[in-house]
Amino acid sequence: MDNMKTEIGHDMKREIGKKLPRARKEGLLIQELPEEVLVFDLSTAKAHCLNHTAALVWRRCDGKTSIAEVTKLLQKEWGTHVDAGVVLLALDQLEKARLIEEGSALSDRVSRRDVLRRIGWAAAVTLPLITSVVAPTAASAATCIPDSACGPSTCGFPCHITGNSDCTKVCRPRSNDLANCTSLVQWQCVGLPAGQNPCPC
Repeated sequence: MDNMKTEIGHDMKREIGKKLPRARKEGLLIQELPEEVLVFDLSTAKAHCLNHTAALVWRRCDGKTSIAEVTKLLQKEWGTHVDAGVVLLALDQLEKARLIEEGSALSDRVSRRDVLRRIGWAAAVTLPLITSVVAPTAASAATCIPDSACGPSTCGFPCHITGNSDCTKVCRPRSNDLANCTSLVQWQCVGLPAGQNPCPC
């Protein structure tokens, strides 16, 4: 056990100065909640729920911030010591969920078990968690509706322009008048800018 901890400790020292990869933003619908972040991947029809720790790490994935810097941010957020392995574990989960840009992930991986051995069960509340599910067929990318069907009841649905099978667009209101979302008659099937919510009201 001591040898394993020593080996992991050496790995952490080597990784802690590295920069975080860049977060993927294209093709994602992002909803910020008080304690978590919901992400819907239009390319895979998968919904990901990032807990507080995973979301904090993902927000700092800019290709510039170091693992050491994010570790300090987590310590300040939780008010307790946070091991750098927590950040590495979050990055590993983000990579598996395809929420960081391809080619920018760190090469070394760390397991949840290894991190728990380092920090102990008492600090397990700080561990990152990403829960992923495939969206139900009736209300997901599996149901790609034509632009003519866009309306209040289909806001956010993947859609295609009539005569085109490209389903990377979503239904959203044309107007920016968010106070009358459900009564708007002008709807469109368009690409969504990274991080923008198609149905903000």
